[in-house]
Amino acid sequence: MLDLYFEGESKSPEFLMRRFEDAWRVTGLFIANQSSQIASALDQTATGDYQACMKYTALILAMLSVITLPTQADAPTADQVLSLAKARATTEHKAIFLHFGASWCGWCKRLDAFLDRPDIKPVFEKYFVPVKLVVQENEKHKALENSGADALLKQLGGPSGLPYSAFLDTRGALIVNSKLNGQNIGYPNQPEEIGWFVRMMKKAAPAMSDEDVKTIETALASSKKT
Repeated sequence: MLDLYFEGESKSPEFLMRRFEDAWRVTGLFIANQSSQIASALDQTATGDYQACMKYTALILAMLSVITLPTQADAPTADQVLSLAKARATTEHKAIFLHFGASWCGWCKRLDAFLDRPDIKPVFEKYFVPVKLVVQENEKHKALENSGADALLKQLGGPSGLPYSAFLDTRGALIVNSKLNGQNIGYPNQPEEIGWFVRMMKKAAPAMSDEDVKTIETALASSKKT
């Protein structure tokens, strides 16, 4: 894909750096939620790291395929969101953590907040690429839904309440979902739910260190139902 993209043009490191920087400028607003990746990439580009440039170019091309959609007001489709996740997971050699939620779902918001905690985010994203798809919205917020997400939810074992989650490999194939004995654990809050979530993480990322597992497990255990 890279050869086609640069067909007929110089492929010198300097040229690739310029194309790399231009792509980030175009996609900056759309991928604002990936700020840590952008900062890392720009830092490496500024130091002339040719390999870093090539590493992120494939991811940028996937992002460009999404932002050039005819209808910018619509939420991206589930396939488009998952394509970005697979590109990043492949580049970074990580599994994908896909979770489904809705604006009316309090436990979904709690999961979002947990994954964004400053003590959890860097640990979790060391091994996983977190991705959220919106489903089952009310009429007021129907535009937030990702087209095709409901079908993907069923494909991965749902629907069975929200939030519903699954770990996927770099091809998007299911590794394990959030069903324990046939029941969705939702946000892991109770001991058996936390235990299953820990098993899910270990199955998706066998190399995950005991220390990092403990960090997430302890943080979940310290939360209380309200």
